[in-house]
Amino acid sequence: MDKEEEIEGLAILIRDLRKHKKVTLADLAQRIGRSVGFLSQVERGMSRPTVADLTAIGEALQTPTTYFYSVSKPRALPWVTRPGERRTLYYGGGITDVLVSPSMSSGFSMLESLLEPGATSGERPVDDSDEQGGFVLEGELTIWLDGEDEEVTLKAGDSFQLPARCRFSYANRSDKDARVLWVFT
Repeated sequence: MDKEEEIEGLAILIRDLRKHKKVTLADLAQRIGRSVGFLSQVERGMSRPTVADLTAIGEALQTPTTYFYSVSKPRALPWVTRPGERRTLYYGGGITDVLVSPSMSSGFSMLESLLEPGATSGERPVDDSDEQGGFVLEGELTIWLDGEDEEVTLKAGDSFQLPARCRFSYANRSDKDARVLWVFT
């Protein structure tokens, strides 16, 4: 799949999940603190949600964020993924996530996040019910924990681990791309 097909696939997954849960656009917009117009554009593939937006949508619809990676590509071995077999999400804010786990039915999932210079997780903190951590492969990643004034900038080789329900934001404030391997429970 190319980038446009991936974006359209995400739009369909969000719309179909919302309708399956019998939630109106207005109800979902209110639950996540966004406008109906924004959600309508996301569901038509005209706008991309940020990481914080997609996490909020998943939480509001009582669905883990990993659901949005559920469109699988054919694989020769069920326990191995190769680059051409992976599902990709293109977020607003300059972040691209690639699901590198062969399965989301295990105890954890792995993502490779690619952050362009200036990329951000969104205006609001990410509020995820999953425990998660990461390892910075390249570049820099700055993390802010909600309610704390301190920011932490991680460089290649640094790692972090956040408890479930930890509200946080992150960004690549450098002038070079960053790559992070994320692990979610």
